[in-house]
Amino acid sequence: MSFQQLNLIEPILKALNTEGYTTPTPIQQQAIPYVLGRRDLLGVAQTGTGKTAAFAIPIIQLLVQDKNIIPGKRVIRSLILTPTRELAIQIGESFEAYGRNTNLRYKVIFGGVNQHGQVEAIRSGVDVLIATPGRLLDLMNQKHVHLNDINFFVLDEADRMLDMGFVHDVKKVISRLPRRRQSLFFSATMPPEIVALADTILVSPARVEVTPPSSTVDLINQSVYFVDKGNKKKLLMDILNDHEIERALVFTRTKHGADKVAKELTRAGIQAQAIHGNKSQNARQNALNNFKSKATRVLVATDIAARGIDIDDLTHVVNFELPNIPESYVHRIGRTGRAGASGHAIAFCDAEEKEYLRDIQKLIGKQIPVLDDHDYPLINHHPVQAPKPQRPARKPNQFRTNKVKSNPVKSTAPATQQTQAAEPKRRQWFNHNW
Repeated sequence: MSFQQLNLIEPILKALNTEGYTTPTPIQQQAIPYVLGRRDLLGVAQTGTGKTAAFAIPIIQLLVQDKNIIPGKRVIRSLILTPTRELAIQIGESFEAYGRNTNLRYKVIFGGVNQHGQVEAIRSGVDVLIATPGRLLDLMNQKHVHLNDINFFVLDEADRMLDMGFVHDVKKVISRLPRRRQSLFFSATMPPEIVALADTILVSPARVEVTPPSSTVDLINQSVYFVDKGNKKKLLMDILNDHEIERALVFTRTKHGADKVAKELTRAGIQAQAIHGNKSQNARQNALNNFKSKATRVLVATDIAARGIDIDDLTHVVNFELPNIPESYVHRIGRTGRAGASGHAIAFCDAEEKEYLRDIQKLIGKQIPVLDDHDYPLINHHPVQAPKPQRPARKPNQFRTNKVKSNPVKSTAPATQQTQAAEPKRRQWFNHNW
């Protein structure tokens, strides 16, 4: 199937041709006709499947077609709500690319920067607003943003919204939207909380699910190294000595850990930068731009900061620390193997992370191959089970000789001696029946 077969208007087809896109991805093939048919949509799709274009392209077309019948001042007619600044910027870039041949206006708003420029852009007129929940609510409370004219609402990365604690903010935004609207809901996973949220937003939605919600891309070559915690940095440097790895995205669980790994790599002569929530917006964007342009070879990130990283030719993802939430592993490795390309996902597992690894393998339904050929093997790799208590050797007629009579009055042994004599028999009974 080609984009021409999706009944797209000429300005969009021309823009897609400029971008070098000729064949829609599976989620685009399925979602675009539903959205053009003005149906609510529930999309279950992992990162790297092309879901941004699946909603951006048809929304642009519907806005262009509706513009001729909506006279007057330019107002916000489409709202895209997304959890992170990086992802908001990425979505804004997609709208700009696909709508370059239209006269629609787009604006991205997020916190961490001065709001003046964002407010001025909104006052001058915006058709599509891409926003993070916090900044959107701030501007709504200040009466700078009004959602009375919203025709199209998109909630993107709904599961990450839940993880980041934004669900209450999302509900506040939804309560201010017009009842008559078209709503699109996208999530990589569908836990019960997300299903309940979708039910409050969507009306008789079409459902598009291009991959199982917790499966991993088959093109990604996964592997795990068992390594002591203190040797992870040395192992990472050994792996990065392979100069065929042009770029690598390295994940840590904490912001402090990301900074430490980036500093260690820089000291070793490997260009590295960290990206996380404590960095300023300019610092985060500079780090991301340097990584995209290959000025930085390694980007060390936390889960939340990495949600907006979309690089087609990223070949390697390294889980320096395994996530304690198994679904996060799926999102992490989804940064490679994008757009049909192959990729490599490497995981480090220390003794304390074996439980995380078991949960991940249970979720994805497969064993991750173990690589043992390295200089820092995990000491006592196989878990040592606590030895069972030694049962005293049984002598012939032992229990008959030491048997405690049922009538304590007739027993001449002290109570402590009776208890000691009965203990082996109680232990035997317990072991047999338990």
